[in-house]
Amino acid sequence: MNKKRSQENQDRQARLAAVQAQQRAGERKRNAAIFGGIGAVIVAVIVAVVLVIVSQVNENRGRDEAAAQDIEGVQEYPDVTFEHVAGPVEYEQSPPVGGNHNSIWTNCGVYTEPVPNENSVHSMEHGAVWITYDPEIGQDQIDTLTELVGTRSYVLLSPYPALDVPVAASAWGLQLKVDSADDPRLQTFLDKYVRGEQTREPGAACSGGLTPPGLAS
Repeated sequence: MNKKRSQENQDRQARLAAVQAQQRAGERKRNAAIFGGIGAVIVAVIVAVVLVIVSQVNENRGRDEAAAQDIEGVQEYPDVTFEHVAGPVEYEQSPPVGGNHNSIWTNCGVYTEPVPNENSVHSMEHGAVWITYDPEIGQDQIDTLTELVGTRSYVLLSPYPALDVPVAASAWGLQLKVDSADDPRLQTFLDKYVRGEQTREPGAACSGGLTPPGLAS
């Protein structure tokens, strides 16, 4: 009887060990599947991040290369004056690209109302690019320009009544007029001339001056 009972105990332990071994094997498979899935997700995320970085690097390189070249359609005005004056100024260009101007500059930003020529010319002397648009171009085009400007510093964006084209981009002594806010040359103009080599007063501020009505951002 004792031998029979001992054999039964051994058989029971053997079956228990087999069940436990099977359970452990199942757990290992589940863990392998879980960790394998997590690993695949991690790899996919890393690959996606790398692709985004590579794409951004390539985009930046392309923009730098474009900005290093002459921009088709840019007009140059090398002999503009630069004295500080009081009162209104009659400018040869519309919008102006330089000339005598107010001693206080317009603070850079996005404006929904026209800003004064005399102060905004001073901003361009500090390295700002002034993008102006015909108020009748439509909200979609205005939104495109607002997105283009984004959070850039040293950029003015404002409507310009009686503008003879839909959009104009001006820097000190330089101007580009285009038919659409989607024109890729606007991006290149910003890349090239925001605080570019044309800046008469490098390091001067585009804040702490005049904030006209209509500042949106």
